[in-house]
Amino acid sequence: MTTNKIQTSKSKSSSLSFLNYIPKFLKLLLNLMRDSRVSATDKAILGATIAYLINPVDIVPDWIPFLGMVDDIYLVALALLRLLLRTDEKVLAQYWDGPEELVPLLKQIADWAVAFLPPRVRRALLAKVENA
Repeated sequence: MTTNKIQTSKSKSSSLSFLNYIPKFLKLLLNLMRDSRVSATDKAILGATIAYLINPVDIVPDWIPFLGMVDDIYLVALALLRLLLRTDEKVLAQYWDGPEELVPLLKQIADWAVAFLPPRVRRALLAKVENA
């Protein structure tokens, strides 16, 4: 098997695994919206993220197999990574009911999702996240 086929296979299995987390992330986002320990700015970002997830019109339409969900999961990961930088991890952990630890999972998802972005956009986003 060639390297490209192996990477594609790993990428597809990762994507299916990550996509299974979307309902758990949505539940986490909704709970964080109600928590008084989350700032108004972060709640606005969470609200916009939730609206984007439930809106049928996306940057990449959800009906496109695989790629349609990449933008959703990446946006959730970015919103939650921002919260990690600005909110006590205990608050996030209180509402997380996934089988894995939240912080490493979010970092893994963000790394995975950025691979699908154009190189110029990827560099710009990673620079912002790494500087934060």
